[in-house]
Amino acid sequence: MVSIVHLIGVLATVGLLLAVSWLSGRHVKDAQSFTTGGNSGSWMVCGALLGTLAGGQSTIGTAQLAFSYGLSAWWFTIGAGLGSLVLGLFFAGPLRRSGCTTLLEVVSREYGHNAETVGSILFLVGIFISIVSQVISSSAMIGSLFGISTVWASLIGAVLIMLLVLYGGIRSAGTGGIIKLILLYLCSLVAGIIVLHIAGGLTGLRSGVDSIYHSSTLTQVNGLSDIESIHHRYGSPFARGFFKDMGGCLSLVLGVVCTQSYAQCIWSAASTPKARRGALLCALFMPIIGAACTLVGIYMRGHYVTADEFAALQSAGETLPAGIGIIENSAQAFPSFILQHLPAWLGGLMLGTMLINILGCGSGLALGAATILVRDVYGNIRRRMGLAAGRLSQLMQTRLSIMAILAVAVIAALVFHGSFINDLGFLSLGLRAVAILFPLCFALWLPGKFNTHSILLSMPVGVCSLLLANSLSLPGNAVYYGLGASMITILVYRPREA
Repeated sequence: MVSIVHLIGVLATVGLLLAVSWLSGRHVKDAQSFTTGGNSGSWMVCGALLGTLAGGQSTIGTAQLAFSYGLSAWWFTIGAGLGSLVLGLFFAGPLRRSGCTTLLEVVSREYGHNAETVGSILFLVGIFISIVSQVISSSAMIGSLFGISTVWASLIGAVLIMLLVLYGGIRSAGTGGIIKLILLYLCSLVAGIIVLHIAGGLTGLRSGVDSIYHSSTLTQVNGLSDIESIHHRYGSPFARGFFKDMGGCLSLVLGVVCTQSYAQCIWSAASTPKARRGALLCALFMPIIGAACTLVGIYMRGHYVTADEFAALQSAGETLPAGIGIIENSAQAFPSFILQHLPAWLGGLMLGTMLINILGCGSGLALGAATILVRDVYGNIRRRMGLAAGRLSQLMQTRLSIMAILAVAVIAALVFHGSFINDLGFLSLGLRAVAILFPLCFALWLPGKFNTHSILLSMPVGVCSLLLANSLSLPGNAVYYGLGASMITILVYRPREA
């Protein structure tokens, strides 16, 4: 299983990124350079975007979903890539010309500070859910590597996320992202090539899935009935239903556009063309990473059962087929593949790279959440109450906010430790999109065309509709209900004139 060579590879890779983040952070002198950088090139922008997008959801979560639903797991990274494309082509210019430093500042200039305050609170909830998922992912990785409890693994993961961004801000995310871009691509290509080699190509992958479901018990446990249903689940891009899978993709596309962390990458560029090229590079790279993770998940499905599936086999009096392994749960698909099927030195490098991706994604999200908390929430409260600026600088406030956010995220991660990583990801991105998509777009392109009160009401109405649809498991995807309720509120609600 885990050897000393694995651990050395992990520690060396993580140590490299921490060193780069520290060196980058030495150039940070004020809040502006901490949060937006200001002179990043295209590759730095791409690195910052990729470092925030290619976290536990895009890697471990994609392989996990592919283990259960095959090809449809690819939509997560396809959606992330399309979101980067839309961000670069349509939003980079208007955002940079706005002269703002947060998305909600753009909204508040058009619809007032009330819209900014409401949007800030809803937005923070969405980002926080993603931060929790990154802490859960890092906890699972650290716990499996070092054999420590969930509590200690979560604490260590949160501390590492904090160190990555605390002293470097957006610069550390970008520089580290370039290194991750190189390492992640090497690891993804290697993983994909090895999977195709040991499986015997795409035909071998399909044969492996067919063979694992020769057991009627496994077929029933997974809600399958015959060979056609098996082929549909693992070979169709819409295995979970067209509207559900496309809704997940839509959540990613709009969520990327409406997330402060990704917008900060655009603002960090030295020029609009560089911002646009960086986003387009990220759009190119993300789906390739997802393809490799999807292949790994499908391969593991054909050669492993989970602990619960093994227990079902035993209850039915069946034995485990020869050559079939056992993993604790589907989230262990990618880490188990690395440990079981790669040389130890390469496995250590890949595990370290995956851990870095998770930590980097968490750090970017924490930075975005802290920026909103300091500038949009605390700043508005201070202005409304007529309070003078505090003794702490904005830079120190942002750093302290990051520490507080991660402390609360650890507690939440321990409470929701059994949740599916990608479920949290879809919910988080969909919530961010529903909260501010229409106010943001109208503020940028249709100023003065919509009533301020209807915009303000549409934000909580849309989010509540999304959460309700998600909790009731309504048909399709919850994001449709949230966006629909938000738009209907904007078009229908007409408050009385004072």
